[in-house]
Amino acid sequence: MVGLGAMGAGIAQVAMEAGLDVVGREVTPELGTAAAGKIGHFLTRKVEKGQRTDEERESAMARLETATELDALADCDLVIEVIVEELDAKRALFAELERICRPDAVLATNTSALSVTEIASATSSPERVVGMHFFNPAPLMPLVEVVRAELSSDDALATALDVVERMGKVAVPCHDTPGFVVNRVLIPLLNDCVRVLDEARVTPESLDAAMTNGAGWPMGPCTLLDLVGIDVHVHASEALFDKLREPRMAAPRLVAMRNAGLLGRKSGRGFYSYS
Repeated sequence: MVGLGAMGAGIAQVAMEAGLDVVGREVTPELGTAAAGKIGHFLTRKVEKGQRTDEERESAMARLETATELDALADCDLVIEVIVEELDAKRALFAELERICRPDAVLATNTSALSVTEIASATSSPERVVGMHFFNPAPLMPLVEVVRAELSSDDALATALDVVERMGKVAVPCHDTPGFVVNRVLIPLLNDCVRVLDEARVTPESLDAAMTNGAGWPMGPCTLLDLVGIDVHVHASEALFDKLREPRMAAPRLVAMRNAGLLGRKSGRGFYSYS
């Protein structure tokens, strides 16, 4: 794992629980220790709920090693990148991973909206690069989109699918198109929902009630956007708009909220207030 933030730590936890040895790379020892502590905390919660035994928790934690140098990943069979959602940063990282990792290692990106093909093109062996798009929070969300880039090999894709199966997740193989499957549908749909707030002159509470009770959504769009993070959603919307130029990908109200620091749960305020 490259990156042990909320998403990276969640994927690492899933891998550890599946019996896979994990090397997690963070930029400082403190961040690595903090991530290991969070994983340990969530596994302890599972023990308290009767979902895991103490022995299973300890065995899982023993499968985690943290490091600050990319060289620690040299012997890994599969490397999953979960760093900042910026193309240049990911391309630079993959060029470095190609230099460090074994020639037969599969290199995967967890990007949600960027082109896997463009990331892979930073290497001289793009056939071993795939997308593995986990959803947040990774321990709870069952779906993983396994993305075939233009030059991904059958072997690399098969490795990614096998790992997803070992993790007990649901794999949806797809080709490298903007937004893949879920975000290609969900992002413009959520943007449409936000436009309805103004056009139908309803409150966030009413819009959420309409979609949960009338459309069968498990969570209203405003609640979902607050949970995901307004900034995260806007970043993905802008990435898709850049590729597709579809008006539904533009989110002016959400951009204004992001600029005002109204990011949802993470900032304490979004469509709703959180104390």
